Amino acid sequence: MADSDLVLLECHDHVARLVINRAAARNALSFPTLLRMRALLAELRLDTNIWVIVITGAGEQAFCAGADLKERRTMTEPQVVDFVRNIRGLMDDVANLPQPTIAAMNGHAFGGGCELALACDLRILDIQAQIGLTETSLAIIPGAGGTIRLPRLVGAAKAKELILLARRLDAEEALRIGLIHRISPAGFFAGVVDEMVKALLRNGPLALQAAKAAIDGGLDLPSEAALAHEAACYARILSTTDRLEALAAFAEKRLPKFKGH
Repeated sequence: MADSDLVLLECHDHVARLVINRAAARNALSFPTLLRMRALLAELRLDTNIWVIVITGAGEQAFCAGADLKERRTMTEPQVVDFVRNIRGLMDDVANLPQPTIAAMNGHAFGGGCELALACDLRILDIQAQIGLTETSLAIIPGAGGTIRLPRLVGAAKAKELILLARRLDAEEALRIGLIHRISPAGFFAGVVDEMVKALLRNGPLALQAAKAAIDGGLDLPSEAALAHEAACYARILSTTDRLEALAAFAEKRLPKFKGH
């Protein structure tokens, strides 16, 4: 398979869909797959015509199985260090995208696959799939942000339980503890994803980006500094035509037509 086929990109109606295209390998992240995905994300973050980004996997068995362990066995120690640096970089690339992101987990998400989902803003899991940071069962630890992002979602105590025991959660438990946002019933996965995408697109795209920046940027700041950061994010959208369009649409009792500027 050509490197360009390892991750597929489809852009339509302000939505970019990234598909990890290694179904036979359970969409594991090989080194070429990492590099291909990082290159595509670098393009998308600068594309003002893209308002929502969906990340998913090919096939129905796995969203992403994490690092390609068959490839890992052939690597030297310096190559492993470079791989870990790039897989951590991939998760940071996803987390730092200005656009809202959806992890559309059509199958199992273990290890690096779970970390990829954690780097997204919203997470949907098929009801038949499981999710978890299972690295300790392989005598390693989550090395791509999992030990940082998971506690911030579910709390340190629960994160320790999940990571130290290498637990695999079903969709209902993952929803109950706040690890995911939606469960898709069997056979309705595409529709559930589309429903969330459409809900995002009903809102002002620049406002979505500003809200995301306000939340992410203020999370680790003291209250006063976080409030100042929020104010700065709010100021970014005051002069936008979308804000004026929303006010006009409200007055005229119609749906707004946002343009992203």
